[in-house]
Amino acid sequence: MKSQHSYSYSSINTKKKINMKYIIISIIAVVIVIGFILFFFVFNSDNNESTLNEFYSYIEQQDYESMYTLIDDSNIEYSEDEFVTRNTNIYEGIEASNIEVEVTNEEDNILTYTVTMDSIAGTITFENTTEFKDNKIVWDDSFIFPDLTSSDKVRIIETEATRGTIYDRNNVALATQGEAYSVGLVPGKLNGEEDYEEIADLLDLTVESIQNTMSASWINDDSFVPLKTITADDSDLENSLLEISGVKLSSVTIRTYPYGEITSHLTGYIQKVTAEDLEEHENEGYDENSYIGRSGIEAAKEEQLKGTNGIEIRIVDENNNLISTVAKIDVQDGEDIVLTIDIKLQQDLYESFEDDESASVAFDPTTGEVLALVSTPSYDSNDFVLGYTTEEWNELNNDEAEPLTNRFKGTYVPGSTMKTITASIGLETGTIDPDEDLTAQSSWQKDSSWGSYYVTSTHAASPNTLWYALVYSDNVYFAKAALNIGAENLIAGYESLKIGEEIPFELSLNTSQYTSDTFEDEIQIADSAYGQSEILMNPVQVAAIYGLYVNDGKMMTPHVVSTTEQSVWAEPFSTDTVDTVLDALIGVISDSGGTGHSLYTSSITLAGKTGTAEIKDSQDDTSGSEIGWVTVMSVDSDTPIVITSIVENVEDIGGSKYVASKLKEPLYNYLGI
Repeated sequence: MKSQHSYSYSSINTKKKINMKYIIISIIAVVIVIGFILFFFVFNSDNNESTLNEFYSYIEQQDYESMYTLIDDSNIEYSEDEFVTRNTNIYEGIEASNIEVEVTNEEDNILTYTVTMDSIAGTITFENTTEFKDNKIVWDDSFIFPDLTSSDKVRIIETEATRGTIYDRNNVALATQGEAYSVGLVPGKLNGEEDYEEIADLLDLTVESIQNTMSASWINDDSFVPLKTITADDSDLENSLLEISGVKLSSVTIRTYPYGEITSHLTGYIQKVTAEDLEEHENEGYDENSYIGRSGIEAAKEEQLKGTNGIEIRIVDENNNLISTVAKIDVQDGEDIVLTIDIKLQQDLYESFEDDESASVAFDPTTGEVLALVSTPSYDSNDFVLGYTTEEWNELNNDEAEPLTNRFKGTYVPGSTMKTITASIGLETGTIDPDEDLTAQSSWQKDSSWGSYYVTSTHAASPNTLWYALVYSDNVYFAKAALNIGAENLIAGYESLKIGEEIPFELSLNTSQYTSDTFEDEIQIADSAYGQSEILMNPVQVAAIYGLYVNDGKMMTPHVVSTTEQSVWAEPFSTDTVDTVLDALIGVISDSGGTGHSLYTSSITLAGKTGTAEIKDSQDDTSGSEIGWVTVMSVDSDTPIVITSIVENVEDIGGSKYVASKLKEPLYNYLGI
């Protein structure tokens, strides 16, 4: 019994061991199967996501052929060439870049993911779902954008921003949008080339240039081939052109400058961008059809004036009906710019000096507002927009009077206008006694160390005190005074007037200068006192300096763009100095012997200073030229104004007296006298 019991226990134990073995094997098998399934799922999932990322990386690389190798082509309706063409046109058309993909879910070989990319119309973000088959993308057009089908098109709609208008202080447009005509030919309606000569004559073109234009490969019989843009205000030209078979006029909007030459150096002009412009202003909203400010206010305020074009990426059906908007940047028109310019005064000054090589600056001494900014001779900004022929450009560019030169930007030898500054420095430093008689002399040198060099005066003032020296413009008086003042005081005085510093102004102006180095030579010091030597002054700065004498000693910062912010540029002299000098400047106009007496009127108190600067190689040079200066200003007037005008080459026409004669009418018109 015991033996039987023992056997029975052993058999049961053995069976249990066998059963346990099978259970363990089964568990292991199940784990292996589950692991294999999980491994396959994860591996497959990783492959799908990897394929998706690889596909999008090829978009960034513009490698559309490699994209095609990643799609399941069993059911696609495009050939490889058609696929490449469609994707190229869309992705490059919208300028897709910086593409990021984030997978959010996968189920049964279907990936859900979010796509973000930069485009010409801003950031595009969308969620999409894509099926995979054997780790290849089951592709259709909805992969590009979820709303897109094979019959739809992606369209880029651009809305051009309107460039801001430039106004004068009274909201008169100086640069704005205007209408013009694009003159072109329709080949299928032409009689042939027999009319080219007449067309060329009317448009100031050559027959050869028309033939070259008409030989372009893109031209069809019904094409409109533009030749030139003309203004919309020449009805005779328009009628003559339209009488020729095949000529067509198409209305276009262009930048226009209503005052032409009168304001061109001030407003500047715009031109079509160049390749260099596009490179320099990359990612600033310019394309090959854009225009950019090339000079003047147009260039200085380009960022505000240009605006931002509107861009919209649309999906449309075969009939161009809108399905959805993928991305959009709204158009932002350019800002208007209001200048401090008074166009009537600008026009009067221009017309008075238009036959001269001149610059004029009108300045409100109480605010710093520039009321007029004129350079003559001038060019017409409209011609830059419409385009020059080669002959017209060569004629303009080779004109000896240099109409393209902006003269109010330049610096010039100031002549006797510098005496006002010398007098002020001397009074401020106590080195000039205004009542001291320095003895009238028409020719003077300090001593024999000057050799043959003498300072000469055509108006030796008697008595030879400061007032008379300023009123009659005595060179010798100021040469003597300069040596008493000394180089150190003169330099400090120039610096107090910001001479030698960059002029804070919206337009680029050349920097005034008093010398190329420090004063070391006595003759140089003496000559600088009456505006010769190496002194060079910009007319805008001269107007600002003279303004301090009628503005309680405050020299205002000049500005030509309207603003509520006005600032004092310098306050270099005491009230006593300012009053003493102003009294003499009034005498320049009111005294019958004053150099500016031709500007005198009993209607209002005027003050000013004249100057005739000599441009010559030596004191004995008789072939040099002269620059005439006049600065005139109203005193205690309800209409504060300073006008500084310079005219080149006045040596044979009266010097500064010629300038005063031209300045009188614009000044009186502005003051209403």
